Amino acid sequence: MLGVFSSSIVSPPEELVAAGSRTPSPKTTADALVNRFLKTNSSAVSVQIGDDAQLAYSHANESALQPRLFAVKDEIFCLFEGTLDNLGSLRQQYGLAKSANEVVLVIEAYKALRDRAPYPANHVVGHLEGNFAFIVFDKSTSTLFVATDQTGKVPLYWGITADGCVAFANDADLLKGSCGKSLASFPQGCFFSTAVGELKCYENPKSKITAIPAPEEEIWGAKFMVEGGPAVLAATK
Repeated sequence: MLGVFSSSIVSPPEELVAAGSRTPSPKTTADALVNRFLKTNSSAVSVQIGDDAQLAYSHANESALQPRLFAVKDEIFCLFEGTLDNLGSLRQQYGLAKSANEVVLVIEAYKALRDRAPYPANHVVGHLEGNFAFIVFDKSTSTLFVATDQTGKVPLYWGITADGCVAFANDADLLKGSCGKSLASFPQGCFFSTAVGELKCYENPKSKITAIPAPEEEIWGAKFMVEGGPAVLAATK
């Protein structure tokens, strides 16, 4: 699962910019990153959305317990990996058919959030129970919305490419090859929205999230921590 967005969509996180500057390392462009993903993943599919966004995914090496799903509705594009334990009740809440899967549900939840503004984004994500990570891009508003579950069972990483694009992927090694040390695990139990403008913990949305520079020997350039809580890390491979 891969999503790449230009700086006109999302400003590169300062913490990751600083990490890459502190420890210079080889990087590649966003196009090179997408091409490498397509070459190394069998039957991979990529979608170019305008000039500023690209999504790609593959079912290769997919876990039966954490399938990867993709859907588009009303110019809202969504990549979803994992499962929702409370999908049945969420279908009823959003008035969806019994055939609606997780990726359709997330699109509808995002639409409700967007159209009911200023409805708190943490309320929408906080109602999702299960193991998941997703990337939503709303072409009509150029809005990016990314979130992970509270346990980090579905890994997600983000970094900055050589040409200043922000990339999200479930494969740390893939991003390391293109983002160098401008790379971190996306903090579990958090969401990032360009509409909100910053990274938030949806369980404690008022808590500050800080990035701690990582030791030189680690793959990461930084590690994000939620104030007043334990370190938010993804398991290394």
